[in-house]
Amino acid sequence: MAQYDIGIDLGTTSVIVAVEGKGVVLNQPSVVAVDHRKNKVLAVGDDALAMVGRTPNYISAIRPLKDGVISNHLLTRELICSFVNKVYDSHLVKPRVAVCVPAAITGIESDAVVEAVIAAGARQVYLIDEPIAAALGSGLDILQPQGHMIVDIGGGTTDIAVISLGGKVKATSVDVAGNTFDDEILKFIRQKFNVVIGQRTAEELKKEVACCRQRLFMATMEIKGRSLVTGLPQRVQVRTDDLYGPVMILAERIAAAAHQVLERTPPELSGDIYAGGIMLTGGGAQLHGLPELLSELLKVEVYLSPDPVNCVALGTAACLTLGPKLESGFVDATPRVGRR
Repeated sequence: MAQYDIGIDLGTTSVIVAVEGKGVVLNQPSVVAVDHRKNKVLAVGDDALAMVGRTPNYISAIRPLKDGVISNHLLTRELICSFVNKVYDSHLVKPRVAVCVPAAITGIESDAVVEAVIAAGARQVYLIDEPIAAALGSGLDILQPQGHMIVDIGGGTTDIAVISLGGKVKATSVDVAGNTFDDEILKFIRQKFNVVIGQRTAEELKKEVACCRQRLFMATMEIKGRSLVTGLPQRVQVRTDDLYGPVMILAERIAAAAHQVLERTPPELSGDIYAGGIMLTGGGAQLHGLPELLSELLKVEVYLSPDPVNCVALGTAACLTLGPKLESGFVDATPRVGRR
């Protein structure tokens, strides 16, 4: 039944959908545009993102997920239903759907995820922790008695886990991730240059200019914003050195969280991690200099997943065939809301 298996990486920044045997079939922003006058959803995904910062007062472009979990149940349901219907058009057989969730998700939050997926037409819903999904999607054999360490840097949270024999041994989650870097860059540009920029410009600076290791990478980017002094549009040249401070502080917080997990890891598994290294996954893992910085601070080789952005969705779809072999971090959540 693999052709009816769908994996959803339900992220704060984007929703990535993978189908077992086909790979990633959809990658769109987690944004919903709402007309408040008519209480009506106008657009989702790419179409809604195009409206951010460009709408009248009565239209809002809303991200219904915060820190990887649902903050607006109704709009999340609209988001999931729209995306599932785009990738699955069979009316005869309802799909099995696996959804990845942050390692620190609460029961109430996971119930909200399940309800939204059931409303989208799933016959069964499974929840899998992001680190487990990221490891599977990166090609790691986590069923063997060997320790693997994953640092998954998403949009809202960074999930860190040591995995062995199909289950989590030690894990933690911190609220420092891709969106946090964007926010700090936005604040820094405002303080240093007296210029206000948008969230999308801050994200571009993070991807194209920022680096958390000095002299490892250098770039310059011209940005456009509004001057706090004159109130008029203004251009500013931003260099890598300008952003080093705010980016470095956040990267060190991720390193500190990973260090705490390593301190609590059994010695035998620590030896495996020292020999095999630490894998970085998630969109935030692509920050220039991050693998080198973490390797220096943790004294362990750190490397990027072959597909850091899509590996969680790929692993989420694949987990449905491995489910019985996974010891933790994977659960059939359908009974919580009833089967359909």
